[in-house]
Amino acid sequence: MAIVTRIATIMAVGLLLIASPAAAQALRARSVFLEDLTWTELRERISAGATTVLVPIGGTEQNGPHMTLGKHNVRVRVLAEKIAVALGNAIVAPVLAYTPEGNVTPPSGHMRFPGTITISDAAFESVLESAGRSLKLAGFRDVVFLGDHGDYQKMLQTAAARLNDEWKASAVRAHAIADYYTTVQTVFAKALKERGYSDSEIGTHAGLADTSLALAVDPALVRNERLHSGTGFAASDGVHGDPRRASAELGSIGVDAIVARTVDAIRKATVRR
Repeated sequence: MAIVTRIATIMAVGLLLIASPAAAQALRARSVFLEDLTWTELRERISAGATTVLVPIGGTEQNGPHMTLGKHNVRVRVLAEKIAVALGNAIVAPVLAYTPEGNVTPPSGHMRFPGTITISDAAFESVLESAGRSLKLAGFRDVVFLGDHGDYQKMLQTAAARLNDEWKASAVRAHAIADYYTTVQTVFAKALKERGYSDSEIGTHAGLADTSLALAVDPALVRNERLHSGTGFAASDGVHGDPRRASAELGSIGVDAIVARTVDAIRKATVRR
């Protein structure tokens, strides 16, 4: 049902955009995405109380033979939008698609597979800090890092801590919200186990949980012909888990949990004491 609703909404918006350029501009002006706004529109939104900015962080990496390399980037953008809408006072910054993924020489981790792109830890943290400073200058009071990948979670904490030390004389704060990422390993994994799925099937990368989330967020991320080819996947394919019984219905459980817990965590973190 969620997929049908999403498709119907996309079709309706598409028809509206074709029929009326003015309507298209109005829709963009109401968007929660920073990239859709003019600088004056953004200034007005911040003045009206939209003082929280979400910085979605994805990553470009292999996700098995059945999922696209941009899974993290698409997923974090969609979820960040849902979180911003639920918060009611947030804007979503552009997705950061270049993240640490391992060594190039010799290749390690996901770098052993074509298409994965890595940057150094130092470069990554520097980009986060520079983005944070830019967003502070724009007038935001809370800069929130949301990371869709596990390997750089500590780096988000480090960057936020550095910014907060730098900003300690001001009321602006940076936040690395771990709940966004950990909900998959806790609440979502528990819900899947309660439905009879095993740890080995749920997996840690490109398995049942990961693939179900992708299907719920955007079915185009998953190659169904590979997923249901009858051939299993192994670690040598870049898959840790068994995605063959993945579904959008299961994924929607994870999506709802991530959004709810992240919204709650952001509200708690941004309370002014």
